[in-house]
Amino acid sequence: MASRAALSPGWLLCEPNVSEGRDPHRMARFTAAVEGSRGVEFLHRSADPDHHRMVLAYRGAPADVVRATIALAAAVYAEVDLRRHRGRHPRIGALDVVPFVRGPGCPEGEALGASRSFGEWAAERGVPVFFYERAATIAGRTSLPGIRSGQFEGLAGKLSSPEWRPDLGPPAPHPSLGAVAVGVRQPLVRFNVNLDTVDPGPARRIAAAIRESGGGLRHVRALGIPLRRRGLTQVSMNLTRHEATGIEPVYERVAERARAEGVALAGCEFIGPVPAGAIRGLDPRLDADLAPDQILELPGTGDAEAGGEV
Repeated sequence: MASRAALSPGWLLCEPNVSEGRDPHRMARFTAAVEGSRGVEFLHRSADPDHHRMVLAYRGAPADVVRATIALAAAVYAEVDLRRHRGRHPRIGALDVVPFVRGPGCPEGEALGASRSFGEWAAERGVPVFFYERAATIAGRTSLPGIRSGQFEGLAGKLSSPEWRPDLGPPAPHPSLGAVAVGVRQPLVRFNVNLDTVDPGPARRIAAAIRESGGGLRHVRALGIPLRRRGLTQVSMNLTRHEATGIEPVYERVAERARAEGVALAGCEFIGPVPAGAIRGLDPRLDADLAPDQILELPGTGDAEAGGEV
């Protein structure tokens, strides 16, 4: 597997998650909004119609990355209406999650400033903003799954509680755009294992057993998701500290549980950029056709904090 050259110091990576994974023309327009932004390098795009979700990745100087993210958000907000959106992946917003990841030489203060700048822009357009992970300003709001619980459909009721007043923006969801979670986090690995069955039960039971919140593997978040267009189901995972819990032990745990369920595996995949350190020495059967543009060399930033997005 090839890898990208080491990136220059001072860059900031953004990996926004968009609630659109089916319309190729829309996705092309959203991608073009980023690619046409001055000063950013577009790295990768992943999309899936069952999840109905697209993940983009681009990097550059913090101010340029904020401008590109605003351009993307403006394009998404002009076209996506969550009232007509149905997908398998949890979401609270048309532009659902905007995570920033510091490259080497990028101070945390600059990353936090970028998250605040984008959040202020979204709030001015009537979209409630929740800051998570390192950007969190309220105790108990570091976890993205907690922010996203209830999804778009439950957002109005959730925001009516004083406990869930947004960090910025109105205390009610935007009618068509929902809300947005904006964070600063460490790199993570989005790793999915597919099961050769249309029955969602095994994937959901496996996900419940292996995720950290269920007493399973540390630093693993997991969901069981049907992939009806492919006639499969999926254990969709985030590995939030790959140096502590790596890809191979996670794969083996899923495989063990699948055997116990009497279900065959049907391949695996990576979504978005993958830190090169997470795949060095990886068993070739698990590289899952990982594209060169997905592999990021990430020299140490000196931090150990982690984040997640499932």
